[in-house]
Amino acid sequence: MNSNTTATLQRLQKNMESVVLGKQEVIRKTLIALLSGEHILLEDVPGVGKTLVAKALAKSVDGRFTRVQFTPDLLPSDIVGSSIYHNGEFKFSQGPIFANIVLGDEINRAPPRTQSALLEAMSERQASIDGTTYPMPEPFMVIATQNPFEFEGTYVLPESQLDRFLMRIDLGYPAREAERNVLRSHRSGEPVDTLASVATLAEIKMMQGQVREIRFEDSLVDYLQDIVDRTRQSNDLQVGVSTRGALAFYRAAQANALIGGRDYVVPDDIKELAICVLSHRVIPRGFAAGSERLAVESMIQRCLESVVVPV
Repeated sequence: MNSNTTATLQRLQKNMESVVLGKQEVIRKTLIALLSGEHILLEDVPGVGKTLVAKALAKSVDGRFTRVQFTPDLLPSDIVGSSIYHNGEFKFSQGPIFANIVLGDEINRAPPRTQSALLEAMSERQASIDGTTYPMPEPFMVIATQNPFEFEGTYVLPESQLDRFLMRIDLGYPAREAERNVLRSHRSGEPVDTLASVATLAEIKMMQGQVREIRFEDSLVDYLQDIVDRTRQSNDLQVGVSTRGALAFYRAAQANALIGGRDYVVPDDIKELAICVLSHRVIPRGFAAGSERLAVESMIQRCLESVVVPV
């Protein structure tokens, strides 16, 4: 990895850490998703910094940022856009999905039909409106948030949509000292509003290309596949990880190596990400889809521990 990449990654991390206090691991995983060219789902109770993480990343990158507040009356056209009649002809007016970083706030509050409007954009990097296909800008990333403890007026995300997120991450409450620093730093306003960009879109695209060049030894490919196979063979799981999920796992491990300053993957790159990359892609036996998250994560951990780590 060249020195320019290292410097850019360090600037991104430090810039985000200056406003997202005490959440270094969340920041790291968010950058892994960005470098993988994938999307991320942030879950937790309101007020712990989910939206702040998205805004800090968007401010750190010199690109277009949009925010969509998902509500029960939100329509698909409110996300992708629609054709407007103007001066004797119809012209397409782009919706907020056409941005480099899109924040989908409280994504589970919109009905399934509206949620599905994101599906094509997230998976195909395009949107089809009135028979015409419009490409998404590059790079393109969706950061969605949801509160997993509130069910009234919400809709469970379908498995097909969950599978489009590279990772599902809990933020958790901050440590006491980190929370004290938050209280101090917010005395005179919102620090993220004054954050300056430290990376260009060209630099992000370059690093995304470098991720795909990270070496992945055959023994580690076997290790990753063995973990995926365990989820398919587990008696605790009704549905295991798909091939799309295995590819996402592969790409995330490469991005983890790049952030770690290496041009090759090591077993820890895989082990560190197994739960957050795989747990939302499986369905346990005896539970409804999307429920009993801790139990599912324990099942993934058992699958991980049952595979011998290559030396």
